[in-house]
Amino acid sequence: MTEDNELYCIGCGAKLQTEDKDKPGFVQASTLKKYTEDDSKELLCKRCFRLRNYNEITDVDVSDDDFLKLLDSISSKDALVVNVVDIFDYEGSVIPGLQRFVGDKKILMVGNKVDLLPASVNQNRLLNWLQQKSKENGIKSVDQIMVSAVKGINIDKLMEMIEKYRDGKDVYVVGTTNTGKSTLINRIISSNSDIKDLITTSRFPGTTLDRIDIPLDDGHSLIDTPGIIHRYQLAHFLNAKDLKTVTPKKPLRPATFQLRDGQTIFVAGLARLDFLNERTNVTFYVNQGLPLHRTKTVNADEFYEKHLGDILTPPTDIKEFPKFKSQIFSAHEKSDIVIYGLGWVTIPAGTKVKAYVPDGVHVSIRNAII
Repeated sequence: MTEDNELYCIGCGAKLQTEDKDKPGFVQASTLKKYTEDDSKELLCKRCFRLRNYNEITDVDVSDDDFLKLLDSISSKDALVVNVVDIFDYEGSVIPGLQRFVGDKKILMVGNKVDLLPASVNQNRLLNWLQQKSKENGIKSVDQIMVSAVKGINIDKLMEMIEKYRDGKDVYVVGTTNTGKSTLINRIISSNSDIKDLITTSRFPGTTLDRIDIPLDDGHSLIDTPGIIHRYQLAHFLNAKDLKTVTPKKPLRPATFQLRDGQTIFVAGLARLDFLNERTNVTFYVNQGLPLHRTKTVNADEFYEKHLGDILTPPTDIKEFPKFKSQIFSAHEKSDIVIYGLGWVTIPAGTKVKAYVPDGVHVSIRNAII
């Protein structure tokens, strides 16, 4: 499409394009061709088409700049902000400085994927932890709740909270990609299945950021926004098949190791942890489909070179996979070493760890959540 004949989705107002299905305004080339031959029909992007015909939201990605514009536009609105984070990957999915961008709006924090955590996790402690972590990231949340969009856990309670804090205003749902935000909104739509005319069509071409308005009972809307991409999550370095292997679908099953001096554990070919103490016990919380390999640290370089893409898989596409970079962490109390998008390893106080992750992926240390 050239500048002269740009077309816009009548559902969300996004400029239509045929190149990237994960970006706003995607439409199949064949659909676009049919429309140019017969423009008597409404032209919807794939996302709006699925919403209108199947009551199903699909996530789209936007650049950092577009997302900041979106947050800036929310700052001028009188609305409640619902921020969805992935509780399995909090560090990879939190939006630092969210409060700064949206101004004095009330922010309700929603920790999704609570079904992935072991049943032994204390829910009250987890809620306190979420509140504390939000504060550390500059977010003064009015409340927080743990939900599972996939399992439907606490969805009714979430809707009650939204009703309590929105004060008869619109609600903006924001989050990064891979947090399950769209699954959550689909769950809300299906639990309020009397919702009709899901898409508002009063959009002006060129001004939208591909938001979708879902009407509430009082004439206000629940507004779904595109997901910001955090490039430092492991997901952005994996192909679709490997991402399935890494992403948990069932509760995490802890894997505990008793380690002696000079031992290393590889999490598939995705991370390497050298344990620098004489003896220690460590517990891994990663998807149970991922192999954990123990070896002597003196042999670790050779082991990785020899077995990457073989027993150390994923990744399956080793040519494109970034080289490892390392960072040393010392735990002053029981702590988690967190690899964004992969999981974490819990280490006791006094433990020293050298963590290797693909260059570009972030790794950090926090107080243990379990």
